Amino acid sequence: MSRFLLKKRLTCIKNFSCNHSVMTNRSKRSTFTEAIIEREEKYGALNYAPIPVALCRGKGAYVWDVDGRRYYDFLSGYSALNQGHCHPKIIDALKTQADILTLTSRAFFSNVLGEFEEYASKLFGYDRVLPMNSGAEGGETACKLARKWAYKVKGIPENQARIIFAENNFWGRTLSACSSSTDPDCKNDYGPYMPGFYIVPYNDISALEEKLKHPHTCAFMVEPIQGEAGVIVPDFGYLKKVRELCTKYNVLWIADEVQTGLCRTGKLLCVQYEDARPDIVVLGKALSGGTMPISAVLADDEVMLTIKPGQHGSTFGGNPLASKVAIASLEVLIEEKLAENSMKLGNIFRNELSAKLNPKVATIVRGKGLLNAVVIPKTKDYNAYDVCLRLRDNGLLAKPTHGDIIRFSPPLILNEEQISEGIETIVKTVNSFA
Repeated sequence: MSRFLLKKRLTCIKNFSCNHSVMTNRSKRSTFTEAIIEREEKYGALNYAPIPVALCRGKGAYVWDVDGRRYYDFLSGYSALNQGHCHPKIIDALKTQADILTLTSRAFFSNVLGEFEEYASKLFGYDRVLPMNSGAEGGETACKLARKWAYKVKGIPENQARIIFAENNFWGRTLSACSSSTDPDCKNDYGPYMPGFYIVPYNDISALEEKLKHPHTCAFMVEPIQGEAGVIVPDFGYLKKVRELCTKYNVLWIADEVQTGLCRTGKLLCVQYEDARPDIVVLGKALSGGTMPISAVLADDEVMLTIKPGQHGSTFGGNPLASKVAIASLEVLIEEKLAENSMKLGNIFRNELSAKLNPKVATIVRGKGLLNAVVIPKTKDYNAYDVCLRLRDNGLLAKPTHGDIIRFSPPLILNEEQISEGIETIVKTVNSFA
């Protein structure tokens, strides 16, 4: 282990936000944990500031660090682990297919891809599925489909197509995603930006309609609930109105369900709360049960078939290994009724926290299903990061976003006893700052 130890911690880590909180908790870390963290900081890019805990194992709703301490995982890989860590059915599908065939590329057919495409198409009610890898690739694919449709179907003049995005959106770190962002950390210093992208306030139908009126508008891409922005839930009826306006102005509605989909919010898709059907749906994260990057774009023939052979693709997209894993991941969601469980436990979670959290520390509790957030306004003595560090010390892992918000998204396989233990830990920890 000595080869991992460094004589001096990288000085650039001092520039990280909340460094005081990190340093005051360093004494609680073992030499082994310290070595792991210091090795990452020496050899890795410093584009993340993780909670200082070194994990080595996960099962169900729990993870363990290298020192043997067990934690509730209330982040779930940003909702990639809806089915929990190392779900046996998903891992079995992964292992079995890995011994048979992992990759063909799309230069050839495989015996598995069509099986996944048929299953997903019928499950979600769309004509076709286009598989990719990351959620960001799914978003890029949706935007390419929308532009191709704009020129081939709607008749927008070449290079004039406009795509509308909601303020405070987040769908990845590609240059297109950065171009559509209003978050300085995501966007700044990556220009020049993608042309043809326009922003409207989230949950503002009037502002959206003004943009949709432009004859060159081809799509509106929006999260049913804004996850990275802090679990921002729009007014009920917003999605239904989005559907009506997009139909009225002949514009494609792209629903970014990468984080909100796959039972996370209490429905298979979050848009189902309003029975509003998008033209394009982007899926990712839990499509793999947290085992590998898998994403998919759903659309009907009028949209999907505008892209012809050679005009879009991915070496790993739709590979046999990913296809088998995706089928198993979706089957787990349905067979174990995880949407229903998410709905039930989410209601318990919000009701209990709203009743028990000290309002002087936690001012807002919001969310749907098991996608929730608590607002912790910053004071001179503590902020949301400090609360997350104390949560870690008390056996529960979560991560702040935007400085004053903690997002809680545990695996959907939790039972009532486990959600009660999680609530007790959160209440005790947050109220200890009063």
